[in-house]
Amino acid sequence: MSSKLAKAETLYRAIQSRKAIPRLTAEEDFSIAVGYEIQEELLKLQAGQVVGLKMGMTSKAKMLQMKIDAPIFGVLTKEMLIANRAQYSLSQLIHPRIEPEIAFLTKRELSGNPSGEEALAACESVAAALEVIDSRYEDFSFTLADVVADNCSAAGFVIGAWHPISVPVDNLGMVLKVNGSPVQFGSSAALLGDPVLSLVELVKLLAKQGKSLPAGSIVLAGAATAAVPLNIGDHVAVEVEKLGTAEIYAC
Repeated sequence: MSSKLAKAETLYRAIQSRKAIPRLTAEEDFSIAVGYEIQEELLKLQAGQVVGLKMGMTSKAKMLQMKIDAPIFGVLTKEMLIANRAQYSLSQLIHPRIEPEIAFLTKRELSGNPSGEEALAACESVAAALEVIDSRYEDFSFTLADVVADNCSAAGFVIGAWHPISVPVDNLGMVLKVNGSPVQFGSSAALLGDPVLSLVELVKLLAKQGKSLPAGSIVLAGAATAAVPLNIGDHVAVEVEKLGTAEIYAC
């Protein structure tokens, strides 16, 4: 058995058993590139239907802090999709958190090194969104390579109503509310200055792996604020200027 497959199986068992594990790099250090290879093995084990991708580390300040020059990405599957305003069980998660997002839906394949205008033209619609994240590592102790291997902590996501892209999305006000009280304030500008640029960076990252972004993909452009803990009984909503809301009821 390859080392990458063994690491993926360790992550898979953590997800299935709901038991946190020590970071993989504590035993053997590896690069972000190897992290993506482990991520692919993990996704094969989960056998989900891929519906899109999610971006991480899209804050310029965070990238500088972590000494990286590009964001990272994970994969979204149909099994992770949560209906807007639905009840969502936390019983299978280890230590869930939730964060506000902007989502795009593509209508054309994107590849290579597109401009912002080309990326936006390839999108059919945009929506307010929430992402549930759940790192599988003990004490939230991990490197970026660990995070990539863990599919960037992907656990679930909620998409609000889709809207045609008829207005600029580079500086939309965003408010995250828990049980009716605002807990985080942000802007879509937090996503590399414009969430469309996050989409561009995703396509460039895929191109380095010899891949493209398929038509019909959902893309979460990255968290606009810090994530907050998600607890049983919480009603969480994100309100995005001009795009409306996405909501979830944790149970």
